[in-house]
Amino acid sequence: MSFSSFEEMPVWKKGMELAQKIHVATEGLPRKEDYWLTSQIRRSALSVPGNLAEGFWRKHTKDKLNFYYAARGSLAETKSHLLYCQGVGYLKDTDCLKLKESINGIWQ
Repeated sequence: MSFSSFEEMPVWKKGMELAQKIHVATEGLPRKEDYWLTSQIRRSALSVPGNLAEGFWRKHTKDKLNFYYAARGSLAETKSHLLYCQGVGYLKDTDCLKLKESINGIWQ
């Protein structure tokens, strides 16, 4: 399958949707978490489509793969932060389940 732009990639679209969902979900986190957890989970989530986009424009396969692997790493980091938020009660279990389903949809 060939794409003329990263915006056409289904995985990029799913990654961007996840980043937007994470942003909305973290709006209710405690203010004391603004400069650490809230910022970190938003940045790791936004790094998923960001790395996919950057990898798309790389010319060499090895470079592309490095960015695609970085996107997977950011996805795992996002899931880890999400599990922490769930564990300490910052996010509802139902909200976390929906976000984890989005993550798993990208992971495949």
